[in-house]
Amino acid sequence: MAALAQPIRLRALMLLLREGELCVCELTHALAAPQPTISRHLAQLRELAVVADRRAGHWVYYRLHEELPDWVAQVLRQVAVGAHTQEPYLSDQAALSDMPNRPGTPCCA
Repeated sequence: MAALAQPIRLRALMLLLREGELCVCELTHALAAPQPTISRHLAQLRELAVVADRRAGHWVYYRLHEELPDWVAQVLRQVAVGAHTQEPYLSDQAALSDMPNRPGTPCCA
């Protein structure tokens, strides 16, 4: 699948596979890329029905498309098995985990 050939798209998909659903701001933070770049790649994945989105107020959340063909889901899972301990995927996950003020998290402890 050509959509996986671009590194930012693949990195975003690895995070979505692991997290389930992420806001554009979370992906921007984790991937250390400008919001327009992330949004452009997510739009391309949405057009290919690889991801789906939902809006909640100012936030736009993305997840793997619920009708993703099984073979595509299998490819993503296999890539994740090999990539989860490799760079840049390891750093992406760490950056996401360290992100302050993530949407949906309590603002006070």
